Amino acid sequence: MVPVVTQLADLFPMILVASVCALVCSPLARRFAARLGLVDVPGSAPHKTHRDPTAQTGGLVLIAALWLAYGIARPQIDRQVLAILIGATWMMIWGALDDRFDMAPYLKIGGQLLAAALLIALGIQVHVTRNAGADLAITVLWVVGMVNAFNLVDSKDGLAIGLASVAAAFFMLVTIDSGQPVLSSLSAGLLGACLGVFFFNTSPAFLFLGDSGAQVLGFVLSALGIAYVPAGAGLPQGVSWFTPILVLGVPIFDTTLVVVSRIRRRRPIYRADRDHTYHRLVGLGLDSNRSVLAMHLASVMLGLLAFMALGASVLLANSIFVVLLLVGAVAIVLLEKHFDFEKDSAESSPDELKVRS
Repeated sequence: MVPVVTQLADLFPMILVASVCALVCSPLARRFAARLGLVDVPGSAPHKTHRDPTAQTGGLVLIAALWLAYGIARPQIDRQVLAILIGATWMMIWGALDDRFDMAPYLKIGGQLLAAALLIALGIQVHVTRNAGADLAITVLWVVGMVNAFNLVDSKDGLAIGLASVAAAFFMLVTIDSGQPVLSSLSAGLLGACLGVFFFNTSPAFLFLGDSGAQVLGFVLSALGIAYVPAGAGLPQGVSWFTPILVLGVPIFDTTLVVVSRIRRRRPIYRADRDHTYHRLVGLGLDSNRSVLAMHLASVMLGLLAFMALGASVLLANSIFVVLLLVGAVAIVLLEKHFDFEKDSAESSPDELKVRS
């Protein structure tokens, strides 16, 4: 068996090449953003509080870096990875059209369903039940849910790209453990691309992900979560089925919080607002940078717990997962309890987020 250190070293060229490609492509994408109509103008919506017009070409950079990394580093590729790359490219195009023309919600979902259908057609789908229809529904829900989760969590410079970097790193490690080197290479490429884009997306951002970038991240990571099969490591499904859920736990938590909050306040789920985890952490007294870092740290901790659970008994592993679910539920209740939001969105600004005394 090839030592893990050697397997990691084999992935370093992919990370390096993807990082360099993203660093080179980002300034070029910024330059052409205006021609493509992909510039986010301050004040064009209530939640857009940035100071200067900013390019929304992060998705284009991520896709370019991934394809270039595969062309230059030339890692092994198979049908599954090719399907993921094609689906991610489609998500970038569809997201860029949304950034440009502000699509209706049903059109956004339609494009995401097409991407999920591509994965299913090429054999990438969930197999956790004995019912084909249920597995199909779970697959679609997972893909569309994660695409929108990263779209929602992209509420502050550097937040979504940092969470994706952490998730990609953990997927790289677990796929090494499961003996899936093709998926390890894809995870490494995504990690490198995220690191390159992070340089331009961190606060104050010179480049926004836009819907195109956020949807690419959500799609690729959701596909990795489905394609990851720990059978090669001899691990039972009872200790590994929730690994992708924990690795992507922070975006899932933020989406759940936002959906619960908006339903409770009778506001449209798809309408942007300042009710995300990040905004609530700021409201609790953390400064902007520490709020972002707190969410990144939480993501790292959840990834570590996911890895630890893989070596535990089925009972202990699932107990860890249940405890984390309870902690998340309590956190949602507390965050909702300690914040006041204006009920009438037509008369209030999304900035009116107040901590109860």
